[in-house]
Amino acid sequence: MTGAQKRRKSYDQIIERIFHSKFRSGMSQVAFEREDIVRACKGLGVRLPKNLGDVLYSYRYRAELPESIRATVGRGEAWIIRGVGRAKYQFVLVSHKPIVPSAALTATKVPDATPGVVAMYALNDEQALLARLRYNRLIDIFTGVACYSLQNHLRTTAPGVGQVETDEIYVGIDKRGVHYIFPVQAKARKDKLSIVQIEQDVAVCADKFSNLVCRPIGAQFVDDETIALFEFERGEKGIGVASEKHYKLVPPEELTEADLAAYRQRKA
Repeated sequence: MTGAQKRRKSYDQIIERIFHSKFRSGMSQVAFEREDIVRACKGLGVRLPKNLGDVLYSYRYRAELPESIRATVGRGEAWIIRGVGRAKYQFVLVSHKPIVPSAALTATKVPDATPGVVAMYALNDEQALLARLRYNRLIDIFTGVACYSLQNHLRTTAPGVGQVETDEIYVGIDKRGVHYIFPVQAKARKDKLSIVQIEQDVAVCADKFSNLVCRPIGAQFVDDETIALFEFERGEKGIGVASEKHYKLVPPEELTEADLAAYRQRKA
């Protein structure tokens, strides 16, 4: 068993211990605290993780919860973990709305403006994705607003949520002079966008940029050249996907007259 597999097994044991020690049939919210990780480790007799926060980060943003927890939900439901204050959290039962790129969407070709030296050494991770968004002005193209990167990896806190991390923040101005704030969450191909992160971004914007129009964005590699972009908005059932577009970065010579003619026929 590799080190990563051992760590995953340990994390599963810890989160299962916390959940099942507090969950009762019929509950839709299960509150716990960061200190419960320490208590769970002592009860299990396992080594305390060096980074307690990584246990929760894994299940909030990267990995599925263990099967024994997922087995407690009904069809079309899922548990998510929300921050509800400093070192305080809740398992919350929500409608299961996976955010994955649609296989039915066609990709719009965009001449790749990524500098050659960056493309040579970029990996297929979140940082590489953020770089391609920046160099190719994809946030501008997707939103129809002139956008500017304000800050990378914003780490802050939001009232009622606790600590929050946003991959990148853009500000924008439209032709009417309206100012926007675009929090961006980026994911590599194997990872999944989390509605929890989008909710947190909205909370940060409401607290830190309350006079700007907040338009949360999600980005994910579909393949090495194609990027899926999502815009989210709040509806009657909470935050969901408002629009999705795919963009394929290509050498200029691959953008044909036929492509351009087809794009001219598209509706806005």
